[in-house]
Amino acid sequence: MSNTLLEAFERQSHACATLGAPFSAAVLERAGRAIIPGGIVSHLLADWSGVPADRLVRDAVALRLLASLHYLVLSGQAPALAACYPPAAEDPEQAWVTAEQVLIDHAGPVAAILTHEPQTNEVRRSACLLGGFLTIGREARLPLRCFELGASAGLNSLWDAFRYEIGGTIWGDPASSVIVPSRWEGAAPSPDRDLIVAERHACDRRPIDIRQTADATRLLSYCWAEQRERMERLQAAVALGQSGSLVVEAENAARFVERAAPKTGFATVVFHSVVWQYILPVEQAQILATLESHAAAATADAPFFWLRMELNETARQFELRLWSGPGHDRLLAVVHPHGEYAVWQ
Repeated sequence: MSNTLLEAFERQSHACATLGAPFSAAVLERAGRAIIPGGIVSHLLADWSGVPADRLVRDAVALRLLASLHYLVLSGQAPALAACYPPAAEDPEQAWVTAEQVLIDHAGPVAAILTHEPQTNEVRRSACLLGGFLTIGREARLPLRCFELGASAGLNSLWDAFRYEIGGTIWGDPASSVIVPSRWEGAAPSPDRDLIVAERHACDRRPIDIRQTADATRLLSYCWAEQRERMERLQAAVALGQSGSLVVEAENAARFVERAAPKTGFATVVFHSVVWQYILPVEQAQILATLESHAAAATADAPFFWLRMELNETARQFELRLWSGPGHDRLLAVVHPHGEYAVWQ
């Protein structure tokens, strides 16, 4: 048994349990115990054998396997497994017994999904990003040019088309089918400002084309099966995205960000959420160098911002930060990884 793989599965199982997904946690726990020489899980994860546990967690290997099972359920390829899965049932013991045979029977499609980093495209994170955009709007008082990195299917690039329910306040389109509740605490920005998105751009290394059935299903598969509210919200956002014209460009983030230079009369914003961990250090350095160049060229009439919702590995918490140049990096809020709350600083 690979001790590092087992540790990675245990850590992800604990995270699922903590985040309100007990069925997924139990399936991952059983999958971890099934990592034995000659077993199907060990075979499928052979490329990660011996990789340090921290790298396995950062690559979300356990979530890739979990998503592959959910994909087979959602696509109708594994009806026996679907009978053990939410919403039909929540029987993790029988689900895993069935899943081992399903993994054998569908090893090819599962292996293909395992090569792809998770692309949850959790639209509730937009409730945290909204606070950042409101902060930018208050300070810049200009229309926004938005550039999203690691956009997956680009659903969070449509953040201004959602209906937000923040306490007793509603922001956004009151008729939107995508309803995003969130709890804000502390010195929250006032959600009473109208924001205008003048330009909308998005990129991903391997974008999901939600107009393709298989791609849309794979996107949904990253959502934990028992969390029906999340699933329904994501399905509504997918439908919204399918009816729109946003195209997520298949582009390296470092090259893409070069196009986000400040522009007079607009506030230019580069943003992303839970993406940074998937970008290799050499590309991170290239992105940072370009951001510093853009910040140096910014003026009062052409401000530049970097808004990101990412894990602070030192503090072990998810944070929303706003940067406008070297020495100007602000912690706006400590946030829930799925956007359920934001504690504003």
